Amino acid sequence: MPWWGWLGGLAVTAALTAELTIGAPALRLPALYAVTLALAAAGLWALGRIRIAVTGEDLIVDDARLPLRFVAGVQPLDAKARRELLGTDAHPLAFVVQRPWVRGAVRVDLDDPADPTPYWLISTRRPTELAAALTASGRDREELW
Repeated sequence: MPWWGWLGGLAVTAALTAELTIGAPALRLPALYAVTLALAAAGLWALGRIRIAVTGEDLIVDDARLPLRFVAGVQPLDAKARRELLGTDAHPLAFVVQRPWVRGAVRVDLDDPADPTPYWLISTRRPTELAAALTASGRDREELW
């Protein structure tokens, strides 16, 4: 999550906790704020994370799997290229997993006659490393991003 998402989420949580304590004076405990803010922080952390893994046989993005045998090409993208690929150069059948606050991305071109999806576009903070993992010949270990 970007810093302003954290700030907004925790501020809203603190305001709602204060609203709760107005109606129930017995709940005016500092521990209540600590618990609700900790739960909000855990929720914001979970919302901001997407699991990306390259295993020996698959590219896993959240709950989607792409067998590596269908990967035809991989291209790391900077912020400008990602923006263009999400805008005027976008393909309507592309599989896109992007977070607006993450600037880098990887385009994974597909070669699967049974699948109309031309490419996957995945936002990542480490596009060069993900592209290298996808094109590496030694795919016997799992790498996470």
